[in-house]
Amino acid sequence: MKHRKFKIGFVRGSFFVALLLLIASWSFIFTIEDADFFGLFSEKNRQYTLEFFQNMLGVNAENPAFTSLESWEMAAKLSWDTLVMSVMAVGFATTGMILTVIPAARTAANGRLTLKKTWYGWIVYGIIRLAYIFSRAIPELIWAMMIIFIFKPGILPGAIALALHNFGILGKLCAETIEDIDLRPVRSLASSGAKKSQIFLYGLFPTVFSKFITYIVYRWEVIIRTTVVVGFVGAGGLGHQFKLSMSWFHYTEVTLFLFCYLILVLIVDLISEGMRRITR
Repeated sequence: MKHRKFKIGFVRGSFFVALLLLIASWSFIFTIEDADFFGLFSEKNRQYTLEFFQNMLGVNAENPAFTSLESWEMAAKLSWDTLVMSVMAVGFATTGMILTVIPAARTAANGRLTLKKTWYGWIVYGIIRLAYIFSRAIPELIWAMMIIFIFKPGILPGAIALALHNFGILGKLCAETIEDIDLRPVRSLASSGAKKSQIFLYGLFPTVFSKFITYIVYRWEVIIRTTVVVGFVGAGGLGHQFKLSMSWFHYTEVTLFLFCYLILVLIVDLISEGMRRITR
């Protein structure tokens, strides 16, 4: 009688590892940290939560911010500043990416992309890839805290901080896109004597354009949401005022700003969806 071997595949093994980590983490929380999970649902916490949401909705408030025309005008101006900051940030990041993405591709460094191998190809590749790693390894908040020391608070430092972080992310994603393309059309142009600019315009650009647009508009969506983070250190826009309103316990203003963020994200989502349809 033959015994079938019990094989653990990748999916099944991942499931068991995840289950083990789940049990270990909750065991640590309950035994070592002595946490009280059911304490989260105590009467005291329930009362705090109820009061918080009542304040956010303006229950018993004399003049909630979302019923004031003056507050809406202020929120609209801050929303415009936030939108401008995000457009500047994604524009700076995209410009930096376009200028560096081709030499950052491995296929350009080893000469497979242009059929020309240079002695400095790998050096430039290494320098740009290190710059990508450095820029995206530092969070937007840290970039903003450092840049605020150089520039005065405003939307420009916030845009630069967001651009620096997203430059590394966009550069990595787009360089890997170039590495994965079919090189035959590009190499045909190169072997027929086309210049680098012609190779980029007629061989590379049509192939990678739709993916580049997808990555850029996706990062734009992310930047809109992270403007609140850099706003906490004085970068302007809705994020800065959001922090002040939280500090002063102006809950209805917080609700108004959250609603503005929702509108901004919805607008960017519609624009990005439209751009994706155009490029398909």
